[in-house]
Amino acid sequence: MAAEQANSVVLRWRHFLKENGQYLTSILGSILITAAILLAPLVLPIDYAQLGDFGYLGVFLTTLLSSATIIIPSPTLAAAYIGGSFLFPPLVGMIAGVGATLGEMSGYMAGYGGSVLAARSRYYKPVRRFIERYGLLAIFFFALIPNPLFDLAGIAAGTTRIPIWAFLVACGLGKTFRFIGIAYLGYWIGVAPFSPIGRFLWLQIGNFL
Repeated sequence: MAAEQANSVVLRWRHFLKENGQYLTSILGSILITAAILLAPLVLPIDYAQLGDFGYLGVFLTTLLSSATIIIPSPTLAAAYIGGSFLFPPLVGMIAGVGATLGEMSGYMAGYGGSVLAARSRYYKPVRRFIERYGLLAIFFFALIPNPLFDLAGIAAGTTRIPIWAFLVACGLGKTFRFIGIAYLGYWIGVAPFSPIGRFLWLQIGNFL
């Protein structure tokens, strides 16, 4: 009896990992990449502020290229956070929002072109139903909240033929508000050694480690 229960648990976990492994890998990968970028100044002589105004270009390219990939770990949040620590946060957020929105066009065009990529995901149908029911509000919601499902939302938007300009507006607003908030976190907390609060927090983390 115990052996059967153990086998049942193993089978359920295998099924869960098979169905969700790609998304779990994306989330874990993004967390690890973000943590590595933010913690790098603790162990390496890195001063992101030396980038100066080139930091804006770095934020744009990072969010553009990372968002153009489909369900792959990306450091977009770290780029906005670090940019906000030494650049003007609202501008960082707007630039990151534009870059991410342009990058998300890859998913929209895949859906518009009838890609079958999304059909492999168990989450596509509920995401599509959510898009069909709430339209642009759903796109805005998915863009505002960091999550690995926005790629599916972009594909669903293309598949359901939401006008491209409407998709860009809803996605752009959500992404911009999100990144402005992240940039202000970077401005208030900072990345060592860019602000007293940030220096204190990172030193405490370093002492703990």
